[in-house]
Amino acid sequence: MSEYEYSKWDGSQEFLPQSADKLFDQLSEYILQYGDDVLRNLEDVDDDDLPEVIELIQKDGLIERDDEGKWRVTPKGIRRIQDKSLHELFQTFNRDGIGRHETQQKGEGTVSLEDTRPYVYGDSLANIDMHETLKNAYIRQGGGVPIRLSHEDYIVHETEYQTRCATVVLIDMSGSMGRYGKYYTTKKVAIALQAMVRAQYPQDSIQMIGFYTFASPMTERQLLNSAPKPVSMYDSRVHLRFDLDKPQGRVPQHFTNIQAGLRLARSHLLRQSAANKQIIVITDGEPTAHLEGREVVLIYPPAEKTAAHTLNEVRRCAGAGIRVSSYALIEDYFYIGLVNFVQEMARVSNGVAAYCSVDDLGKFVFESFIGGRHTRRYRE
Repeated sequence: MSEYEYSKWDGSQEFLPQSADKLFDQLSEYILQYGDDVLRNLEDVDDDDLPEVIELIQKDGLIERDDEGKWRVTPKGIRRIQDKSLHELFQTFNRDGIGRHETQQKGEGTVSLEDTRPYVYGDSLANIDMHETLKNAYIRQGGGVPIRLSHEDYIVHETEYQTRCATVVLIDMSGSMGRYGKYYTTKKVAIALQAMVRAQYPQDSIQMIGFYTFASPMTERQLLNSAPKPVSMYDSRVHLRFDLDKPQGRVPQHFTNIQAGLRLARSHLLRQSAANKQIIVITDGEPTAHLEGREVVLIYPPAEKTAAHTLNEVRRCAGAGIRVSSYALIEDYFYIGLVNFVQEMARVSNGVAAYCSVDDLGKFVFESFIGGRHTRRYRE
């Protein structure tokens, strides 16, 4: 349905300016598509000459200037973008298919069931069924007020036991991700996933890591402001090697180093105490960069050597008990090399692999996240 209503203006209708929220939603769409270039374009505007729409958004606490005078989205603004992205994503697939994961084990958890039982020492008082508890006390004392509770009166809700899960989402930031809306959609899915974890799985942790020629973790604001690395060279064949400690010349950033992303994700997850640990990889190309000691090696077209280094890191992740799910974004052609590679990643890690369009990415990633919480791993 259209959000607008059109009619002939006869001069009698009242003009209603857009709210700050609506204006911010429009601004945030540009930020999602183009990164912090959108905010940088505002830095040359003096506060005395701010457009009325920007001033309105600022007064509503959605954007602000940092200590260096640069514009940034506030935590309130980031939260609004996350929630809006989650809401829009859930409209694109069956909401009933995505939700909180429960196991069949009874125990102290976060989801109350209709089933109840008598209180047992150690049960959380937060799960008390107050209606049934008061009724038991009322019947036991033969009616009347005040109602005096006794230990045998207490009734608690059964709860589903929920495991904690630590998740890392690896996001391809290579140059090709700027085509066909791939990075825009990937970023929006990742932002929506942050909102879902915050709302439904507050005991979980989620970390975003971008990989390109290198790999780096991203905060919520850095993810929002991010964009694919611009292509800086167009040679049909590339074989370069750079010393990480003393790089000679400018290192091209737009290559695809899945190995570096996996290594950083594994290092992060090994420090987490969650029962379940998982990595979700979103990429649109085979790896074209890998690490050898303190050197980064760039090879194009994709080479078996780079694939081997990457798959070795996949095995290390699997050996550490980390579930790896890989999703290949296919454009308007069947890219057999990429499909074969993500399938090989799944084979060596006993994990999950799929290829999909940008339209289906959200459903795949959210189902993968829920599936990763489903399997409990125990340490002997």
